[in-house]
Amino acid sequence: MIMATNRPDTLDPALLRPGRLDRKIEIPLPNEQARMDVLKIHAGPIAKHGEIDWEAVVKLSDGFNGADLRNVCTEAGMFAIRAERDYTVEEDFMKAVRKINDAKKLETKLDYKPV
Repeated sequence: MIMATNRPDTLDPALLRPGRLDRKIEIPLPNEQARMDVLKIHAGPIAKHGEIDWEAVVKLSDGFNGADLRNVCTEAGMFAIRAERDYTVEEDFMKAVRKINDAKKLETKLDYKPV
């Protein structure tokens, strides 16, 4: 069996007792260069207009994982749709990364209790 989680603090301690898991492999969050690479992969198919300062977006994405970066691209597209455009602009990505960042801050404030 393979298990994966972004929230190890919510795991039942019984799962972590000796003899339950053969290996525990922790994958750290991506660094700035890795976040840039992941962001460019997810943003590749999205229609864009004008120059986008990817470095600024990446700097605001400290602590993001790959799924968070995918959400940034999805939200940027949603901002473009709400503005009745069929392409994204830099401001869409900046608003999206701030929105995801705010959601992550709220998530860390939630008091999760193991089940």
